[in-house]
Amino acid sequence: MSAPAVSVLMTAFNRERYVAEAIESVLGQTFEDFELVVVDDASHDRTVDIARKYEADPRVRVVVNERNLGDYPNRNRAAALARGEFIKFHDSDDVMYPHCLAAMVEPLRAEPGAALALSSGWHWPGGPCPMLLTPRLAYQREFLGQGLFMCGPAGALIRTDVFRSLGGFPERGAASDYVFWLKACASVGVLLVPADLFWYRIHPGQEIQNPVAAREYALVPGEAWRALGAPTATRGSRHGTGCGTRAPRDGARPRERRSTATANT
Repeated sequence: MSAPAVSVLMTAFNRERYVAEAIESVLGQTFEDFELVVVDDASHDRTVDIARKYEADPRVRVVVNERNLGDYPNRNRAAALARGEFIKFHDSDDVMYPHCLAAMVEPLRAEPGAALALSSGWHWPGGPCPMLLTPRLAYQREFLGQGLFMCGPAGALIRTDVFRSLGGFPERGAASDYVFWLKACASVGVLLVPADLFWYRIHPGQEIQNPVAAREYALVPGEAWRALGAPTATRGSRHGTGCGTRAPRDGARPRERRSTATANT
């Protein structure tokens, strides 16, 4: 069987209330060249039973971890199973609008200077999409503009080889995706694509609602300063170029995100 263009990766932990709607939203995409890999993180409820009902569709694979890995280690586990040219994370409590993959895949395919495409929960200021950012422009937008790294994993389409070459998500708890964007956007080109491509569900079971997440996010400014001081910051790569950067303004901190990561969602 030939490899799909996109591996949609859905990590799940105790999402029996939402997982069916999340899966159906992927299967309803107008762009159909994808696989859906559901990786359950040792759920205690009916999440696996519900997900397995969709394996009648040959595009769907369900994998169950023997033990609970946690949110971002499970995302990395899912990425290791991906067969597609691109990786698209989709949380198991969210709903992907039918045009989501189409709005991300074709622009990224057409722009070899970009390693990943980002979609926000609101419009990108500064011009129409798609908009290519070099590493320097990405850091300027984050630290001197209206922000960029607030996009959770579900807001990105990433070239699979690039994600793996960057080492996947680091283990920084709820803030792991922000730290990943700091690293990725310092060295690769980013393509901004249209916003509002999925519905981000807010509910009490999300990791972001946990007090532990607040403590983890409190460490993010330190990560940002270290990234800004790194010798390789914003010097570019084969996916876009750029040079130099500026430190954030006094008191600047990573912005609050609408599309934050959820607990194994």
